[in-house]
Amino acid sequence: MQQADMVFVGGDLHTMDAEAPSATALALRGERIVAVGSDAEIRAMIGEKTRVVELAGRSMTPGLSDAHCHLYGLGKSLDSVNLRDVASPLAAAQMVVEASKSLEEGEWAVGRGWDQNLWPEQVFPTSKTLDALIADRPVALRRVDGHALWANSKAMALAGIDDQTADPNGGKIIRDAEGHATGVLIDMAMDLVENKIPKPTEATIKRRILAAAKLAASAGITTVHEMGISDDVITVYRHLASQERLPLRVYAFLAGDLETARALGKRNVEQDRDGTQFFVLRAIKLYADGALGSRGAAMLEPYSDDPKNSGLWITSSEDLNEASLAVANAGWQLGVHAIGDAGNRAVLDAFEAAIKAKPTADLRFRVEHAQIVHPDDLPRFAALGVIASMQPTHATSDMPWAQERIGESRLAGAYAWRTLIDSGAHLAAGSDFPVERVSPLFGVYSAVTRQDAKGQPAGGWLPTQKMTLDQAIAGFTTEAAYASFTEEHRGQLKKGFVADLTIFDRPLAPDISLLQTDIDMTVVGGAVKFERE
Repeated sequence: MQQADMVFVGGDLHTMDAEAPSATALALRGERIVAVGSDAEIRAMIGEKTRVVELAGRSMTPGLSDAHCHLYGLGKSLDSVNLRDVASPLAAAQMVVEASKSLEEGEWAVGRGWDQNLWPEQVFPTSKTLDALIADRPVALRRVDGHALWANSKAMALAGIDDQTADPNGGKIIRDAEGHATGVLIDMAMDLVENKIPKPTEATIKRRILAAAKLAASAGITTVHEMGISDDVITVYRHLASQERLPLRVYAFLAGDLETARALGKRNVEQDRDGTQFFVLRAIKLYADGALGSRGAAMLEPYSDDPKNSGLWITSSEDLNEASLAVANAGWQLGVHAIGDAGNRAVLDAFEAAIKAKPTADLRFRVEHAQIVHPDDLPRFAALGVIASMQPTHATSDMPWAQERIGESRLAGAYAWRTLIDSGAHLAAGSDFPVERVSPLFGVYSAVTRQDAKGQPAGGWLPTQKMTLDQAIAGFTTEAAYASFTEEHRGQLKKGFVADLTIFDRPLAPDISLLQTDIDMTVVGGAVKFERE
């Protein structure tokens, strides 16, 4: 028997192969898995040059994929002020002041991560808090979900925003009772300020990608579905991939709108025919609505805690219909951000029309987030073959305030993972980092417990929607591979499949121990990309 380059023995292997769901050992040669089975079978493949890893009961899964994240966005966040879990607007402003001390004169102070739901008053901040501490340079701070921007008066002035500035399509300028702009901008209104921030250089983009990719690889991630990137970022990704400098695979979505969708026929559709590519651009991302945390998600009925507001439409139903057909005709995959029940219904309607127009095409259209879905629409995912691309940690992050925001009755279709899986729908799992933490294990934990890091609430929030451990792992492996058209090459520990592997420091269990679990090794294409000391 020909010797292997590397073998793993004595482990707890979650193969995700329905015909052989468990094993204790695996061998790889080059980029491929050459055998999966018992210790005795695999030890027979050890030669003089074979690296042998004794797992000693530790778990291995196929390489974990994050099916919805922002890798470049993570790199940007590493370059800016991290406001995650900050306790008040004043504390956030103080952090910005401290960070700005290292900035050049005239350079913008940028940050991300604030969440008014964590503050005592649970209301949006205002520019006045920032102005009191940092009025001499422009400040732009994104909310944790990326759908709201908090700016100081200098940034607002540079953007030309005053009390008379009209709300742009798909966006909202938050105003006080007297009609004055407060400094918070929702969804498309954020562009008014962010378009004034100087563009990053190619070197900066490259540095951000590599820093984020290194962090993701250390979290056990072997593939990311990079959601909504521009051509300048795409160019840098291609360059890094050609130089073999990416430590993980990138399945990329072009940032788009209706005009981008109309022009897709002029672009080549890229394929990953053997599952080995490190950068592939074959999908486009659009937005139907905003986010729940900033009350921008489009709802069929007004918000329970804001009765005059039903959310925002970033792309109208008519434009969604035209864009979906244009993407289908061009042979690309389409992912549409939809969070509210109205947004999800409009996207499913648009997808249904496109699928009927292209009945033989393997479109694999995706709804990104699918957070609040009317119960009548949940069966449509499986019926249409639409992928639910969902992020388990969104449920456990939102559960302290979600019922107040949308009311108890609408929780029947909220973060309804198990209902979708049981209906036969494909559910690909991700994190949406940097909105949430990078580690997929937080997502697996949220999926199987529906609890926070303290184990609350007892029994889990809306517990009938819990996934099994195998279902949760599948979301980050086999289902993510299906969502990127690579299920015949990745997502399973199986002979002939690409050797993308994640090795943990202990056996995986469906409980809070997942949050104490470390990544011991990340292998991509047979090469070790991360190994814990």
